Amino acid sequence: MSVLQQLNSGTMYLICGVIVAFVALVSGVFLIRAWRAGIALGMDKARMKRAMTASATFSVLPSVGILLGVIALSGSLGIPWPWLRLSVIGALHYETQVAQAAAEQLGLQLSGEAMTAGGFSTIALLMSVCIMWGMILMTVFGKRYLARLSGKPKPSAEKKGPGFADAAMTAMFVGMVSAYIGSYIGGFVSGNGLFLFRGSWTPLAVAAVAALAMAGFTWLTEKKHMEWLEGFSIAGSMLLGMLTAVLIGG
Repeated sequence: MSVLQQLNSGTMYLICGVIVAFVALVSGVFLIRAWRAGIALGMDKARMKRAMTASATFSVLPSVGILLGVIALSGSLGIPWPWLRLSVIGALHYETQVAQAAAEQLGLQLSGEAMTAGGFSTIALLMSVCIMWGMILMTVFGKRYLARLSGKPKPSAEKKGPGFADAAMTAMFVGMVSAYIGSYIGGFVSGNGLFLFRGSWTPLAVAAVAALAMAGFTWLTEKKHMEWLEGFSIAGSMLLGMLTAVLIGG
């Protein structure tokens, strides 16, 4: 039995399925408690039902991006593990990038044929350890942070523009994107040409199309006040980027 077959075995489905079912159960419990709390506050039931329906409706298309992430990772990590990661706590951009980076450090291709048991264990451990700090920090500092949010800031403490956290997050993503674009440019330059080595410029074309698509969604959201598009921007950009890769590769 190959490694990929083991990753798609019934045991893996059982382990991951139990965890996903537990998280779904907890979500259902909080849904019921929120409904009861709304009734206790005297909120209109019709409005609450409309809010639930709207939330469910507008969650469908953005979840397409999550499904694409599961499909993209299933060829190398099997279906249960990506399904678990992206259903519980993982983020689409995080899971795919960390898996690829870990595979590169191990000298492996992120594919089912090249995957080894040790390689999967290392990738899965790295994907889990690197993202758990949000839960840990929230457990330790969450109450204090919420207390600061609930309090009124002093006039002298009021700030104009984004705070340090927003600036740090933006800087992190700019650096991460720059690193990936730089690696793509390096691959294109080492390919010694645009037409003879078509595969070397495919990532650049995909990144350009996805960036333009995201810019278009942002423009429509902010300038045309189509706020409902904000939740679809990632999935839409990914779909257009993947379509570009298919068209170029075909």
